[in-house]
Amino acid sequence: MKRIVFEDISTFIVKYIFHLRFKVALLSRKSRIFNKILTKLLFEDDKTYFIPNNNNITHLETIEVNKTIDKTKNIVFPSDIIKEIIRNANYIVIMNSCLCRTSANCNDYPQNLGCIFLGRATKKISRKYCREVTPDEAINHIDKCNNAGLIYIMGRNKLDVRWMNVGPSDELLTICNCCPCCCLWRVLPNFSDSIQGNFHKLPGISVYCDDNQCILCKKCVDICFVEAITIDDNKIKVNSNCMGCSQCVSNCPVNAMKINYDDNMNYTIDDINNIVNIEK
Repeated sequence: MKRIVFEDISTFIVKYIFHLRFKVALLSRKSRIFNKILTKLLFEDDKTYFIPNNNNITHLETIEVNKTIDKTKNIVFPSDIIKEIIRNANYIVIMNSCLCRTSANCNDYPQNLGCIFLGRATKKISRKYCREVTPDEAINHIDKCNNAGLIYIMGRNKLDVRWMNVGPSDELLTICNCCPCCCLWRVLPNFSDSIQGNFHKLPGISVYCDDNQCILCKKCVDICFVEAITIDDNKIKVNSNCMGCSQCVSNCPVNAMKINYDDNMNYTIDDINNIVNIEK
């Protein structure tokens, strides 16, 4: 008989209640007590960035970057931030599958493209659910996810510390590879404002609609992770709560939705390093 590990139990529970995630998140808005408990258990001291798919970027600014980036190209894509962080990590694992897509039995995106975790806390994750990899292997995995049309959500995420029973939180960095249909964080608009405040748009990202191209099909409204797109005076409006995930861009049938990236990546890398220690 195979030995049961903690992740066996938590994975079973997650898959069993996954369909209830929107209702559970909504309770954080309806009950202050529930919100405090949920925050303490799963979101305390979290900070997470949405990072768009490279293929959806419609404009890139030529910028100065760290020496480790290829200066002959002198162009930084959003995923280069992830790759730079991976290069500096001493402990890296890739999960065998995506918990969200397997829980939802996703048919549109690969279930075998799992999250990447960095940091000393990865040593405590059961190897039944993941494999240790080199930086080059992890970077190759990022490229596969990009080619599959996934976006990234990266940062300190206490929820992952809980379901895998690892920690401390400042020794585990999460890199989720998310699809627009099954990602857990589609519930973000249902959460309380305080929990939503742990999630951030990547600095330098801006999203807008070209009114001359738009046909008001509303696909961007329906696909938005955080319900940040509305229609105002027969025009698409991208509101301030946009996370810059780029799903609206990839799903626009006439390429009216645009996403620009024109910032130095060093700020984000420094910020991530301040909240999670991946090098020791």
